[in-house]
Amino acid sequence: MSRVRLSILIAVYNEANSIKTVLERVLTGPASYFQAEQIAVELIVVDNGSRDRSHDVVEEFSRAHSEVSLRLIRLAENVGKGGAIRIALAQAKSDFSIIQDADLEYDPADYPKLLKPLVAGEADVVLGSRFMNDLERRPLGFWQAVVNRSISMVAGMAAGLALSDVETGFKAFRTSLAQSVPLRSDQFGLDPELIIQFAKRHARFIEVPITYRGRTSEQGKKIRAWDTLDAFGTILGTWLFSAAYKDPGTNILATMSTAKRFNRWMADTITPFVKGDVLELGAGIGNLTVLLSKGGHHYVATDTDQEHLFELRSRLEYRPDIEIVPFDFSVVKEVERFRQSADTVVCLNVLEHIQEDWAALASIHCCLRPGGTAIVLVPQGPELFGSIDEILEHKRRYTREELLEKMSAAGFRVEQIIDFNRATRPGWYLNSRVLRKQTISRMQLRIFDLLVPLWRRVDDKLPWPANSLIALGVVDR
Repeated sequence: MSRVRLSILIAVYNEANSIKTVLERVLTGPASYFQAEQIAVELIVVDNGSRDRSHDVVEEFSRAHSEVSLRLIRLAENVGKGGAIRIALAQAKSDFSIIQDADLEYDPADYPKLLKPLVAGEADVVLGSRFMNDLERRPLGFWQAVVNRSISMVAGMAAGLALSDVETGFKAFRTSLAQSVPLRSDQFGLDPELIIQFAKRHARFIEVPITYRGRTSEQGKKIRAWDTLDAFGTILGTWLFSAAYKDPGTNILATMSTAKRFNRWMADTITPFVKGDVLELGAGIGNLTVLLSKGGHHYVATDTDQEHLFELRSRLEYRPDIEIVPFDFSVVKEVERFRQSADTVVCLNVLEHIQEDWAALASIHCCLRPGGTAIVLVPQGPELFGSIDEILEHKRRYTREELLEKMSAAGFRVEQIIDFNRATRPGWYLNSRVLRKQTISRMQLRIFDLLVPLWRRVDDKLPWPANSLIALGVVDR
């Protein structure tokens, strides 16, 4: 069994009296679980501009436990708890991460509860809830409890989740997921920000009860009234304005997922040609997968990006009829396991990303059984190539002649090439060529999507070329 890697992220600010005990408990509390599950642990401690001996205490602990992987990052100035955790997260090289406060409020002996759903592949995010009532807990102060419940309610609205404890300081999650979302909060607003960003990515959440022994402000509690306002501001900003991905190209995919009518239009255009066993290449985050897979076919959705695959599994968790697997069909040696496995190959807005597209088309041909059909959708018009194509990492936009020539060279008999979506061509030219925009406007897309019933009626009557081409290539028997 391969080892699971875990990063424990700890922000320290003036905790010289408690940090040594916390680190000892991190090592001893879950030690038997770590050993049984072969979990390799790294501690990433960020000394957040402490004015006491916190830094020295951590260094002394590290010297006394040289067998422990511990990285200490010392900051000259305090950047807030959120800022410190973001710095620690950027350094993590692991499968999973846990945020551990540097005080004694949360008990590392509860780590197995947080980690078991992650290790089992049942969740992407696990929250340790202070309000699930089957374990002992020291009650919060009255106003602290009111604020926590208010934040949980508002953040839950933003995330579309009913969570009991958004502000918990005990969170575990897939490291790659957290590292791929944009995070901006420097203060305690990081807690709801993480929740909302994870929810935008269709992450699977689980809450587990934990023991909790809260401190008062007299005992060192550092949350102040301003932090409450900051948390509500972070919730609003993240909900309404923050992108869900650091990668701008994937953000465009996420924006397109909101265009429900347009995606249905594309699916309706393609569905009549989808038959038998289906293999979808480059499924992305599943904008079309959820629509094309409803025909009762055996459906296999693939992608090369691990985060896309995780999101696909989450969105399609209750569709056991869909198989989701990694597959790079542009790599010839990977094609063999899918040779002649499908009656239909669906390849939508993928071929233009591949430098050697002729080789990718040959691989698609190999994946089809005799008589099978490749449905290939690509952007049309080299003259439209602009800033949005560059953000999406397109290598080219096709002409009808080029697409026909390359599919024929790969062995396909091209039965038909369909012009699709003339309606967006003027807007694409304006945004990508003239204005050189780096993204697709949500407002423009929303207006366009509202008018899709009209576009569907008039699209073939518009007097300019389509923005996309859909080729139907058949493998002769």
